[in-house]
Amino acid sequence: MRTIRLSKLHATGNDFLVWSWLHDHAGVAPLLPPQAAVLCDRHRGIGADGLIVVSAGSDGADAEMTLYNADCGVAEMSGNGIRTLAWVAAREGIGRSGTLTVDTAGGRRGVELTFAPRSSEVVAATVDMGPVTFDPERIPLAGPSPFGLRADYHGTHYEGDAAGMGNPHLVLFVDDPARARVTQHGPHLEHDERFPRRTNVEFVRPTPGARDELDMRVWERGVGETLSCGTGACAASAVAHRRGVVGERSVVHVPGGDLVVELGDTVRLGGPVVHVFDVEVALPEVGS
Repeated sequence: MRTIRLSKLHATGNDFLVWSWLHDHAGVAPLLPPQAAVLCDRHRGIGADGLIVVSAGSDGADAEMTLYNADCGVAEMSGNGIRTLAWVAAREGIGRSGTLTVDTAGGRRGVELTFAPRSSEVVAATVDMGPVTFDPERIPLAGPSPFGLRADYHGTHYEGDAAGMGNPHLVLFVDDPARARVTQHGPHLEHDERFPRRTNVEFVRPTPGARDELDMRVWERGVGETLSCGTGACAASAVAHRRGVVGERSVVHVPGGDLVVELGDTVRLGGPVVHVFDVEVALPEVGS
C-alpha cells in the first residue's frame, strides 16, 4: 500500500486536497477517481470538496491541474482550486516570480500570486479565468438560448441564465440566497435535462443597500452545497452584468468569504488562499 503526501487548503471555505506531482514521479501509478472520492469523504476520509493532482507543465505551462470532485467525477476547472494549487506550487519553488501558468481541462489559465510580507507563502491569488460564454453549444446547453431559463420544483419558481466558464453554470435570481432551498432543489437543477454534462447552480441576488455586490450560495456539480465557488462567482457576475445589475467589477459574497470578479475580454477572479495542514496517508485500495 502506497503512502502519499497531501496538502489541505481552502479558498473562501472551498476546501481541496492537493497532491503535488511536480517533480520526478516516474513510475508512480495515476490516482484512480474512486480513490479521490474516498480521500474526500468527510466521514471516512480526510474530507474535502475536491482533490487536485498538480503535475509538471509542458509547452510553456508551469504546471498542469487535474481536478476530481468529491463524487470522483473529473471537473474542468475551479477558480478556488487553482488558487490552492498556486500555494503548493510556490512552496515547491514554482511561481516565485509572482506568476504561474497552469493548464486545466478548461484551458490554460494565468495566475498572479500575492505573498505574505517578507515571506514566500501565497496568501491570495488572482486568476485569469478565460472568457465567459453564452453559446449554448460551448456551455453546453441543449436549447436555442441560455437566457430566461425557467424551472419549477415543489411550488418554487426559478428564472435565470446559463453561462460557461470552462464548466457549465445555471445562475438563478432569488429573493434571498440565505433562505433559498439550495440543498433541496440543487440536486434536481444539477441534473436538469437541458444540461448534458449536468451543471453548477448559483442562487444569487444583488446585495441590499450596496452597489456592484452580489450575495450567492452555490450547489456544485458532483459535490453538493459548498461555501464558495470561483467559477460560479464569475458566471454570476457575468450574468448580472449582462442584465445591468452590476458593473464590470463586483464583489461576490459567499458563505466562505468574499471574491472579487473583474469582467473584460476575459474574467479575472481574486481571493484568498489558506493552508490548513499537510498529511501522509495510505492511498486507498479500490477496484479499478
